[in-house]
Amino acid sequence: MISANRYLQDVFIPQFWQQKIEVNAKNTDSEFTSVPAHLNLDDVCVLKEYRKIRNDHTFSYGNKFYLIESPLKHSIAKQKIEIRKTSNNGFIAYFGGRNLAVSEVIEPTKLSMEDLEIQKKMDVLALADKLGNVSEASRISGISRDTIYRHRRLIKEGGKEALKRQVTQDLRHKNRTDEELEKLVIDFSLQNPHLG
Repeated sequence: MISANRYLQDVFIPQFWQQKIEVNAKNTDSEFTSVPAHLNLDDVCVLKEYRKIRNDHTFSYGNKFYLIESPLKHSIAKQKIEIRKTSNNGFIAYFGGRNLAVSEVIEPTKLSMEDLEIQKKMDVLALADKLGNVSEASRISGISRDTIYRHRRLIKEGGKEALKRQVTQDLRHKNRTDEELEKLVIDFSLQNPHLG
């Protein structure tokens, strides 16, 4: 590498490049012109990315969700929005050459099955309170009056958390088959699987 650099500096540039390739300018005056006042270099020298707008006029960027707050005449759902990164690790959103006002929104997390179950029970109780008639709420919701009264009692005793499904270990209902007979049937079915 050292010998290659020496060859460039001592032989190639002075004897070949400067003699045959280098062209001297006819006019030595500077041709530099300043940037026009209407031109913003931050709009030219910028990194751009594109995101698809969802039906509710939100889009995701940087693992966050943003809502377009600028007033729009028509829906721009399913269109592409231009994201221009700024020097301070922020961004500016553009659509059709127009700067859009956006704000960060927190997307609601999906409720667990247990929370959905509790919410359904709470909705039925709210319906009963609104109507002032448990029988009518029972007819509309399809849930028995006894269940609605039981849920009311549970909320009074232990609050919303009391509506969680209670799992009782080793609970044997009154009409369940005796344990001895159950064990006998299971043993027989294991010894004779061909009988179904």
